[in-house]
Amino acid sequence: MEYLREENRVLREQLDGKRIRFTDEQRRPLAAKAKRLGHGALEEVATLVTPETLLAWHRKLIANKYDGNARRGPGRPRVMGEIRELIVRIAKENRTWGYSRIQGALKNLGHSVGRGTVANVLKEHGIDPASERRRKTTWREFLAAHWEMLAAADFFTVELWTHGGLVRYLVFFVIELASRRVRIAGVHSTPDGDWMNQVARNLTDAHDGFLRGKRYLIHDRDPLFTGAFQNVLLGAGVKPARLPPRSPDLNAYAERFVRSIKEDCLDRLIVFGEAGLRNTLHEFGAHYHWERNHQGIGNKLIAAPRLPSTGCIRRRQRLGGMLNFYYRKAA
Repeated sequence: MEYLREENRVLREQLDGKRIRFTDEQRRPLAAKAKRLGHGALEEVATLVTPETLLAWHRKLIANKYDGNARRGPGRPRVMGEIRELIVRIAKENRTWGYSRIQGALKNLGHSVGRGTVANVLKEHGIDPASERRRKTTWREFLAAHWEMLAAADFFTVELWTHGGLVRYLVFFVIELASRRVRIAGVHSTPDGDWMNQVARNLTDAHDGFLRGKRYLIHDRDPLFTGAFQNVLLGAGVKPARLPPRSPDLNAYAERFVRSIKEDCLDRLIVFGEAGLRNTLHEFGAHYHWERNHQGIGNKLIAAPRLPSTGCIRRRQRLGGMLNFYYRKAA
């Protein structure tokens, strides 16, 4: 022991008075052995640190063993992210379901969650209670519930060259939302209420009216949608659904058709006379229904003919090659 003490003294002199820094790996075995020796024996043999320091290391090691701070969070543990997402999903997909109903649905899926937890999760995501949610119907829900019975109407304008110069013509069309079929309902340079009433009667004709079997017609607040126009629709069992002011996005399918016909056709043409406009609309309508793939319905044709898979590839041109369709000619 005297030799070891002298050796330690020499080592400390080599450090030139610098303080010795111990790592946790070095403290741990020294503290364990120091506890076994006791305070009295340490005073005789300890030379690198004081006995109080060695015993303090030992107490710290014991405290660290039972310290759970690293695994402890503030308050009660949060609900798993997966369950939270499921609560929000169920609430959004079932507008009338309250907290207890959602709690029961979660129990069916093997998740035991308190009613208060459901309420807190929905509140964090800005979702109102069922009593408030059931009073509101979003356009997405309205469209999904009445998809097959919905049509939308809108106008777009075209500038024509006539004998009197440029004249603006109004084109009125109706689109079936489920299939994307479109009917050009009328073309006129000076439309009025009487003209619109006749258009409404044509659309609701019992034999070949485009709105036959439809329940709702979405349209904006254009003055041409007169009360008489709406009465004709109501008489045929079609309920007008007026959009809120300044909300073109709510008639997105009609707006998309306008963009298609203008970008693919009208913006690339100089149209002469009403007859030229009607011919252009007819050619684009045929291309739109029979030859143009639509991403909104799975990149398919609206009226898909039976096309052969073998044979020579041909091109069908419309409007001088502005609109093209490629197909195989049957052998």
